[in-house]
Amino acid sequence: MEAAFRFYAGLNDFLPPARRGRSFRHVFDLPASVKDMIESLGVPHTEIELILANGEPVDFAYLVQDGDRVAVYPPFTSIDLGPVLRVRPDLPDGEPRFVLDTHLGRLASYLRMLGFDALYRNDYPDPELARISSEEGRVLLTRDRGLLKRSVVVHGYCLRTTNSRAQLVEVLRRYNLAGQVRPFRRCIRCNGLLDPVDKAAIADELPPRTAQYYDEFRRCRSCGQVYWKGNHTAWMEQFIASVLDEVG
Repeated sequence: MEAAFRFYAGLNDFLPPARRGRSFRHVFDLPASVKDMIESLGVPHTEIELILANGEPVDFAYLVQDGDRVAVYPPFTSIDLGPVLRVRPDLPDGEPRFVLDTHLGRLASYLRMLGFDALYRNDYPDPELARISSEEGRVLLTRDRGLLKRSVVVHGYCLRTTNSRAQLVEVLRRYNLAGQVRPFRRCIRCNGLLDPVDKAAIADELPPRTAQYYDEFRRCRSCGQVYWKGNHTAWMEQFIASVLDEVG
């Protein structure tokens, strides 16, 4: 048996060059779910928004038959498909929350700098990452396609580049987050929220020159780390401005 598959837009990133941007034949012995067949071709299910079989929308459980024509689409940014057509449920209300795999520490820091909830540890095993993503409704960010193919993972994104700044741009564009950036409200070290703290309450924790030249401070609710607007703040503000300018 055989079916014709066509993948659109960014989903072609996961295909070999000969299959990109065109319809191609896929030969199989027995009917299988369209989810399993798509993932066997290299595309994680978390990257998919809409599947059409012979022009009709289907879900991941659809069994591909001999002669089927299957079109697979990534998330749309300007078209509201409605809940009937989507193969993925919507993200929980509010801004997205993330969990990042062990190779994305710098991206986690960047997301926290911009104010986003980004859970990260450098020793999370893959099953734990998948569990956290599923149980806490977090978007799993990774470059590991196999991790995103785990059935319990509902929301995830496969980063296309190894450059941390470019990864940040990818995530902001993918989830339309430019308007939700709230810099310097999270602890870059542990992801906790920051609260203003009186200088007198932390005076014995400050380096002498910091105590002399700065008066506004914030402390992390979770780990107690103290922050102030030092010389590095100007670089961080410039970095954030350049990223948002690129995101558009």
